Amino acid sequence: MERPHDIAQQINDLLIRAADSISEFNPDFDPQIRTADERFGDFQANGILPFAKKNNLNPRQLGEKLIASLPPSEDWEISLAGPGFINFKLSKEFLAQWLKTFSNKAEIKKAMTAREPSKITLDFSSPNTAKQMHVGHIRSTIIGESLARLMKLVGHEVIKDNHLGDWGTQFGILLYAIKREKVDLNQLGTEPIARLEELYRSGNQWTKEDENALSCARDELVKLQGGNEENLSLWQKIRDLSMQSFDQVYELLGVSFDHAHGESFYRDQVDQIYLSLVEHKICREDDGALVVFHPEHKRFSKQPFIIRKSDGASNYATTDLATLSYRVNEWKSDRIIYVTDGRQRDHFEQLFLTAEKWFDAEKRAIPKLSHVWFGTILGEDNKAIKTRDGEPIKLIDLLNEAIRRASEMVKEKNPELEPEEIQRRASIIGIGAVKYADLSQDRTLDYVFSWEKMLAMQGNTAPYLQYAVARIHSIFRKIDGSPEDRIEKARPPETEAERKLARKLLFFPLAIEQATRELKPHFLCTYLFELATEFSSFYNLDKVMVPEVETQGIRLLLCRTTQNYLEIGLDMLGIETLSEM
Repeated sequence: MERPHDIAQQINDLLIRAADSISEFNPDFDPQIRTADERFGDFQANGILPFAKKNNLNPRQLGEKLIASLPPSEDWEISLAGPGFINFKLSKEFLAQWLKTFSNKAEIKKAMTAREPSKITLDFSSPNTAKQMHVGHIRSTIIGESLARLMKLVGHEVIKDNHLGDWGTQFGILLYAIKREKVDLNQLGTEPIARLEELYRSGNQWTKEDENALSCARDELVKLQGGNEENLSLWQKIRDLSMQSFDQVYELLGVSFDHAHGESFYRDQVDQIYLSLVEHKICREDDGALVVFHPEHKRFSKQPFIIRKSDGASNYATTDLATLSYRVNEWKSDRIIYVTDGRQRDHFEQLFLTAEKWFDAEKRAIPKLSHVWFGTILGEDNKAIKTRDGEPIKLIDLLNEAIRRASEMVKEKNPELEPEEIQRRASIIGIGAVKYADLSQDRTLDYVFSWEKMLAMQGNTAPYLQYAVARIHSIFRKIDGSPEDRIEKARPPETEAERKLARKLLFFPLAIEQATRELKPHFLCTYLFELATEFSSFYNLDKVMVPEVETQGIRLLLCRTTQNYLEIGLDMLGIETLSEM
């Protein structure tokens, strides 16, 4: 009999079909499948109690009726606990067959399909041109990349869009400074973005001290937004230099995009947006600016959403509306996910409210809109992490430091390795450590950045998980001949350690489902850490290389399946693994 990968989903569907045949149930019934206390089973359906309470029914009697309606099965034992909790304890034979079916990556990935696949645009990273990426950009970049990988794994079509900040007030200031200093953008030295930042700081200071300088900077922006040839040429050069700088970071992080459409890409669309919003009476003029108020909202009834400034210039609210519209019209997106700093929550709430009214007025279907926000990275002093000078830490410097520290670890453990191999391993370990330290935290919380913790070989860290994978590789290297024949002869899991590890492997689909549903990769991190810990316990209790072929077979099968789930899971986090540490 075919074994579905997601047992929880199979049980859920089974219970819903059974409930359809019982008069007391209705379509509101949700079985609420969870992992069970291992004393009672592997999976538990908790949905009867809340359903019974809502409908004034006896939950235990309802549970008994539901169990009686289930078809007989040799795959599990079913029991009723407390006020209607239904426990499913899988048979050893079922477990063995499930492990054999999903012992290779191809079958696992093939089984991970969304019931209702959709087309999703993921908007993440989004640095500002003419500025170096700093540590504040890392969370958006790696959270966004992880969510994209997770969505693709379960069968969604994903478009990754790097929405660059390349069209705003700062460019008027920068262009003014470039012209005032008579700077040749082809002669900016070895660190062109650092030089552009210096120019911006100078320009910003001048505009603060001199009204005439401020007026000139505004004029440069208006000329840029009006299509002035000289300003557009300068702006394009700035953008090209910036992209080269960003790509260095993305290469280190293993991050790629399908598009890098900045705010500028939508500049030809903003006038039409003004006209449409005015026509539908969604916005109005206020002190010379075009703004949207939302009278039904407690805060946004008085807090304006500015879509055109009083000087006539557009801003990122306007281009965000244009971007949203483009993604629907051109890419046919069913869902748009924005990954940004938590300080932008108000902006996105206002954007979504405005877009809903606009799309409704134009009789267009609006996609599902989600704002995935995150907290701040703190130093060990519990303050926002910065350099000693108080400046944001450059992201490229942080990543290079991670690799340097990891290389010391690798050299200490393997002094005989060639420098190239040390560098290769150090890059995988160091970058992985930085990513995992972030992804393993609930994104809505601030987290403390600690080199010591993130590079530790013990605890919930990337090196610990990478070591677990390497240890399994070492087991298979020691086998004479192919392990496949022995795996084929594997008996069902019998010892407590075998059973516990097999049980943990069953829960991988639940972890993936929770991480994608909540848009929080830390749920997957927690699962992977628990899986690695369970494997370590199994490895210490049950010797793998034993003479009995069937016993060796089940233990090799558990090793193989654990390795595959760890590797797939870490890949979903954008983290590479090693066969040797």
